Amino acid sequence: MSRLSLNRRLVLEAQVPQPDGAGGESRSWVRVGDLWADVTARRGRRLGRGGIAVSRGVYVVTVRGAPVGDPARPLPQQRFREGTRVYQIQSVAEQDAQGRYLACLTHEEVAV
Repeated sequence: MSRLSLNRRLVLEAQVPQPDGAGGESRSWVRVGDLWADVTARRGRRLGRGGIAVSRGVYVVTVRGAPVGDPARPLPQQRFREGTRVYQIQSVAEQDAQGRYLACLTHEEVAV
C-alpha cells in the first residue's frame, strides 16, 4: 500500500428528511462530522446532462477506519464536502485487513 497523507479536512454529511409544513417532507444535508482524508483522483470524463456539459471525476477518499455502526464511518449515499467541492460516496470498504483505513469510492460533478 502506498503511503497515505491524511492532510485534507472533509465534512461528512448525511441527508435527512425535514417537514415542509404542508404535510410532506423535503431533504436537506446535515453535518455528521469532520474527517481527515487522503483524496486521490482516479479518472474523469465529460458528460452531457439535459443540454449542460458536466465534468465528472472519480476519486478514492481514504479515511481512518471506524467500526460498522459508528457515526464516524462513512456510508454510501452520504457525501464529503470540502469548501464548494462535493464528493458523493458510492461505496465504502476496508482498505487493509486490519480495518485501519476505509477506501470510499466517490464522484464529483461540475458544470462546465
